Amino acid sequence: MAGRELPSSSPFAGDDGSCDPRLSAVLAAHGHGECSVADVVAALAGSRVLVPMLAALEAVDVVEVGDRQHTIDKEASAGIVALQAPDGRTALPVFSSVAAMTTWRPDARPVPSDIARAALSAVTEQWELIVLDPGGPTTVLIPRPAVWALAQQQTWQPAVVRSAGTEGAAGADTVDSRVRSAISSAVGRVAGVVAADAVPGRRAEVAVVVTLVRGLDRTRLDAVLGHVNAALAADETVTAAVDSLELRVVDGT
Repeated sequence: MAGRELPSSSPFAGDDGSCDPRLSAVLAAHGHGECSVADVVAALAGSRVLVPMLAALEAVDVVEVGDRQHTIDKEASAGIVALQAPDGRTALPVFSSVAAMTTWRPDARPVPSDIARAALSAVTEQWELIVLDPGGPTTVLIPRPAVWALAQQQTWQPAVVRSAGTEGAAGADTVDSRVRSAISSAVGRVAGVVAADAVPGRRAEVAVVVTLVRGLDRTRLDAVLGHVNAALAADETVTAAVDSLELRVVDGT
């Protein structure tokens, strides 16, 4: 995979390669489960990151993000490498510091870039994700909607948010009201759908729960589900805000 050169790094001539103190604090908190990916993205906004350049890759590396593994594509010539996620999507690796990059690949050459430019580079290459500090100590997978928001220098609003808990009890994850409304409206117009709702997913970010009319045979069921998927793909709010979807089907009564 041919890499793409980033613009001149002259604005970072005085950069000593260390992590921004605010980002460092947020990454530490995230590593302890004390803040969300949204907090990390907010701390990334406006910051400098380091994009790795490799002269050549002779083997495939494996990087773990949570309970998932990401492999680095083989690179035939000097350029920016990409990580391949298990679901087939491609991610741009970036680093908060030279130390973090060295831990990952001692032979990588750091190219400083502001996060907006790095995110725009990923979008231009049609790489959906960004992985921050794949070598640790805290690795964060930045989802596609957040990458787009960073590229456009906009605030990212996650599709799944944590509701406020009562005293002594933690809040629960819920789908943001704007996303839930958009999904319900888009899918609710499909013939054969009785009701539609959205909840946090188990295999994807958001699960679309669709209640269908009873008695559909396999052919009609496939047709209705095809229209449901098309309706979701055509809705701008859903495509812009949701990183991934799963479908749950319920028979109507």
